[in-house]
This record gives sequence, C-alpha cells and structure tokens, in this order.
Amino acid sequence: MPTFATPEGTRRHAQRFAGRAAEGHFREQPGSGELVLSSIGIGTYLGNPDTRTDQAYTDAIVAAVAGGINVIDSAINYRFQRSERSIGAALEKLAELGYQRDELILCTKGGYLTPDGDLPAEPSEYFFREYIEPGIFRVDELAGGHCMTPRYLANQLERSRRNLGADCIDVFYLHNPETQLGAVPREEFSRRVRAAFEFLESAVVAGKIRFYGMATWSAFRQAENAPDYISLGEMEVLASEIAGEAHHFRFVQLPYNLAMTEALTRPNQALDDRKLPMIEAAHALGITLIGSASLLQGQMARNLPDFIADALGLESDLERALQFARSSPGITTALVGMSRIEHVQANLRLVGVPPAGMEQFSKLFDRRESA
Repeated sequence: MPTFATPEGTRRHAQRFAGRAAEGHFREQPGSGELVLSSIGIGTYLGNPDTRTDQAYTDAIVAAVAGGINVIDSAINYRFQRSERSIGAALEKLAELGYQRDELILCTKGGYLTPDGDLPAEPSEYFFREYIEPGIFRVDELAGGHCMTPRYLANQLERSRRNLGADCIDVFYLHNPETQLGAVPREEFSRRVRAAFEFLESAVVAGKIRFYGMATWSAFRQAENAPDYISLGEMEVLASEIAGEAHHFRFVQLPYNLAMTEALTRPNQALDDRKLPMIEAAHALGITLIGSASLLQGQMARNLPDFIADALGLESDLERALQFARSSPGITTALVGMSRIEHVQANLRLVGVPPAGMEQFSKLFDRRESA
C-alpha cells in the first residue's frame, strides 16, 4: 500500500461517498488532475496544548474523514507539535476502520520555531540547546522567530513525519515565508527561498514529501508595493530553474473568505504581460489553491448581511460563509478549524449540498458591490 495520497486512493475515498456527497464536493487537483480533494478540509490550528484538546482533535479528524473529508491540514508549531500528533493518532484509528493512507492528503508546514509539547520554563535556553548548539541554525538565519534554511527544514520535516506517523507527507508548506521580508532584503529573501526549494525538491526525490508550497497570510493578497508582497510567478520561476517543468511547487495556501476576497478580486500578479488576480495566476501556472480562514475564526459565521442569504440560501451564516469559500472558482479546498465533533457535524452538512453555481456567485458579488 502506498504511504502517500495517490490518484487511485483519493478517487476510492470519493467513491465511498457516492450518493451522499453532492457533485462538486470532490475535485481533481488543477493542472495535473493527479489527486482528488474534498471541497472542505479540516484545520488544526486553535486550541490549548493539553491532553483533552489532543483527544478532541483526534476524534474530530476521524469523524471528518468518515463524513467526506480527505484533506487534513496542520503545522509543526500548531499547539506545540500536538496537533500533528493528534493527526497521527487519528490515522491509526482510521486504519482500524478500513481507511487507507493513500486516500488521505496530509499537509503540514515548517518555518516557525516551536517548543515540543509544552512551553518550556526558559524558551531561549531550550532553543539554544535544541537547535543552535547542534548547528541546526545560526542566530543570523532567524527572522521574527522564523527560519527556512535547508538544515532547519530537514530537522522539522523529520519531526513532522514522526509526529504524524507518516513516511511521506503529501504537501509540505513553507509557513508564512513573508515573515522574513521584514528582516532581510528581497535579494537575500529570494536566495533563501531558492535554497529551501532545492531542499524540498530533494525531499521529494527521497520520498519524504510529494509536493511543496507556501502557506501564507499576507504575501499573495497584498498590493505589489507592499513590503511583504510575494510574486507567485517569481516563485514558480525559482522552482522551474531548480527542477524544470516537472517541479513540485504545486500548492499555495492563503486566506480566503467573505471579508478577504483579494485572491479573486485584486489583480496583483504579473504573468505574461498581464496583471491577474491570484486565482487566475495560480490556474495558469498549474498551482492548487487552498483557502484558509474560511470562517475567519468564527467571525464569518454570524451577522452576515441579508443579501448573502438571498444569494446563497442555506440555513445559517456558518453554512453560507463556508459555501462561499468552497464555491469560489479556483479555490480547490476551503479549510475550516474543527477541534470538536460538533464542529465537524455542523460543517459537513454541506457535503451533500452542491457548491454555489456561477449565477448565485455573480448575484452575490453584484449585491456586495451595490451594498
């Protein structure tokens, strides 16, 4: 059995929900059509670093997969590595229930410094002993608690593989790389990204990851003159220079919700003498877009304007906000934090509902602009 997500495995997962999942809930990976992803994915960011939350996440992940989700997202620093370990525990339970590794798309991120399990009494002492003394990074390689040198990424990747209990991670993101732009010039930033990409391509060859990308907050939503702006085209050129057209820089994660629509509406990406919104630029480059903060930590799940209900229907603001995020053309999967089974049950009511059509979507934007 493959130790990573495969086209056959992800299609098999989708087939489990034939007759239950509406058409459009499962989508092929843009460009290559390699993997099949659920339109909603489970995020594991929030929560206390304690045993009770660990177990709640494990139970929620099992329920999410059993309810029609196959995209599971985390980061090594989420809850001090405990979220990855909750996923690992869930994978063991899912295997007992008959779900196979090749059905599930595991995504995690590296870049931020993080303790292990709990906040140490002396964080500086911990990081010196754990990373600086063994030569994993130098102080001058840090920027805002962030590091993306090959040595550090190699260390974090091995830790994530152990935490997840996974031989291979399907998508490994550089976590908010724009953090470094506040500390180093753009030329040095590009050099650091190139070195990171070279390492990540080597990790693909070694069978430790399948794809890599960037999980960002502001980088791809900003105007071009913003200090933390990143050009997707320039990042793709770096990957192509390293590995040719067969490079594995194939995923980008960025916030996308009713309050943060820049990926669709702001033409800030230069590509072939055109200025395109991020969604169009990613499509042209064969890069899969994953939307984060679909509910903006619950802020989009209540008190929405009436015209959104008129355009999208459905029973609650939560459902409407999530419907918007997963229905937007070019967004393959909308991530939602789900730390409890009741969160899963509420969000997965949409699995049986078709995504909003273009007529609904256009009506929504027409009303939004006139509101």
